[in-house]
Amino acid sequence: MSDLYIKSENPIKFNVVEKFVSIEGEGIRSGYPAVFVRFAGCNLSCSWCDTKYANENPQYEQIGIDALLDFILSTGIKRVTLTGGEPLIQPHIYILIDRLIYEGFEVNIETNGSVSIKHVPRDAIITMDYKCPSSGMEDRMIVDNISLLGQKDVLKFVVGTYEDLKTAERIIKTFKPRCNIFFSPVFGMIKPAEIVKFLIENKLFDTRVQIQLHKIIWSENTRGV
Repeated sequence: MSDLYIKSENPIKFNVVEKFVSIEGEGIRSGYPAVFVRFAGCNLSCSWCDTKYANENPQYEQIGIDALLDFILSTGIKRVTLTGGEPLIQPHIYILIDRLIYEGFEVNIETNGSVSIKHVPRDAIITMDYKCPSSGMEDRMIVDNISLLGQKDVLKFVVGTYEDLKTAERIIKTFKPRCNIFFSPVFGMIKPAEIVKFLIENKLFDTRVQIQLHKIIWSENTRGV
């Protein structure tokens, strides 16, 4: 555990938009129950962002690291997902990650691809986006991150157009990621069958199509799921 974690009169606090128990809607743990902590603030502004409430003038509460851990422990669930917003821009986030790993949790970090992941503990799972052209944020991607993703990690392409599909193909064939690769459709922008057709025609046989389960089980804009 990080030696930076010390209980004091001024404990570390995080800006948390919501914390809840649900199932993983995507990624390698899709379908499993998990505890989610959604942090306020993001350094990107994707055109199709579905969590703008966490990024643009977000409403949040400040929660100390011990109170946050108490909530997570109270659920009895050992899988934790840190999301946002962008979790890796949160002050002291590595102290929280270290603490959760030390306490025996399996930690998944959902990150947007524009922040270096080189300091993320290798015991954590990294689910990293590569922002394609329709997001308006492709120029913010750190491609060096791709080589840091391991076998338990995820590189996720959220695609909404044919141009996005071609961009993802180029990135895969150029950088040859060693991680799990997922294609996820922008909700309402592209038909999943079009993605399947593209992957087969372009021989991307080691990639997977994934639809966000939480948007099927609940309505598209339901929060806390």
